[in-house]
Amino acid sequence: MTKAIITEQGGSGGPPTLLGQGPARIPTGGKIRAGIKVLTRKAAEQPQAQRLYDEGVEAGQSFDQIERAIVGALPQLKSPLIPRNVPWFTVRAQDFPNPETPKQILEAYGEDRGDGHHLYRFPIVFPSDQWQTVMPHELAAWGAQDKRYWSQYSADGRVRHCMCHAPVPMDNTGRRSIRIFGGRKTVLREDNGGICEPESCADYQQRRCNLTGRFLFFIPGIRSISAFELPTNSFYAMNAAIQKFETIGFLRGGRISGFLDRQRTPFYLTKRLMEVAHIDETGLPTRVPQWIIELEAPVDVTALLRDREDEDTAIVQAQLATQVLDGGATWASAGADVDAAVETVIADAPKDIPVHDGDLTLEHLLARAQAYGVAAEQYQAYADRRWGRGWRLNPHGRRRAWDELDRYRNDPQGYLDKIESELHRVS
Repeated sequence: MTKAIITEQGGSGGPPTLLGQGPARIPTGGKIRAGIKVLTRKAAEQPQAQRLYDEGVEAGQSFDQIERAIVGALPQLKSPLIPRNVPWFTVRAQDFPNPETPKQILEAYGEDRGDGHHLYRFPIVFPSDQWQTVMPHELAAWGAQDKRYWSQYSADGRVRHCMCHAPVPMDNTGRRSIRIFGGRKTVLREDNGGICEPESCADYQQRRCNLTGRFLFFIPGIRSISAFELPTNSFYAMNAAIQKFETIGFLRGGRISGFLDRQRTPFYLTKRLMEVAHIDETGLPTRVPQWIIELEAPVDVTALLRDREDEDTAIVQAQLATQVLDGGATWASAGADVDAAVETVIADAPKDIPVHDGDLTLEHLLARAQAYGVAAEQYQAYADRRWGRGWRLNPHGRRRAWDELDRYRNDPQGYLDKIESELHRVS
């Protein structure tokens, strides 16, 4: 079972422990796959290979299991299976800890479009507002047993490193390995200086290292404490998904987790036949048809905007009510102008209002914005427009602003352009 890092809503909420120093994690306990594997032409000519393939598919075995069975029976077939691009997703019992789960998924969302009962389109919800968390991806080279090399960005997001596992340390005798606490350590790869440069990397050029990623999600109506995952190595699918994440996040104040609106609309995963361009071995561009994973968000955009406005208004009103009850602000009458009241509260309130998830303050936000090259006044004008004037006083509002800043940590100039464009649009 693998684990995926998620962003907890409201902070980590607990003291550090021996096994809890890192970010919160959520287990993933089942895989939905994007395609299938079929027999090669040579393997299909062998009746025994065809029988083993059919029996494995019928039993819900993974294609790796089916291939091992065929190679075991017919050693002369080194690679009897090849991938095939199909319009549906593969859901097999061997890819889930609970073999009943794939049955439930197919019963709930499977369709018969003429090629049998398959999973063509299904609803999902994401467990985090960080798209980097719900769609982790990397360049990686795999060996026979585990991952050999992989890409990883530096803490400031400026350098893409090439990482590998550190050698297992040996004891003083040199004959016995030392037990490692917390798993194998990772180090920069020595033979390329620890820098990931695909154009000059032999592993990438020989297709031993490739882009790989996965979507992490829950499926409405399918009971599971563990998330499901959909592996993919499609640049087109992941790049298009990022654009959807950014758009939905913008419309929902930075949120992509949970249902998308008050009507409980989820995201959907499906496939779309596209003409995909790539460069052939001679360096010439060519286009081939492929079924590409597509992330759908079938929502009414105007409804999302109304929901966000309603939420911002509710945040402001709740904060004003709190300030009144706490004696933190007063105004002339119950019918006083709300906008003027907010200005009064903001002017009178201290700037370092702590919250439970790391004492995040307005000063922290302004300092980070200025580090991106955004003037404090410019940032506050933009944030007031984006989240309403009450965001500075509300812990969730400040957290939302911080999360947006964090999403642009690798592209501060892009964030500055975004702010200037938004302010220019409304000026």
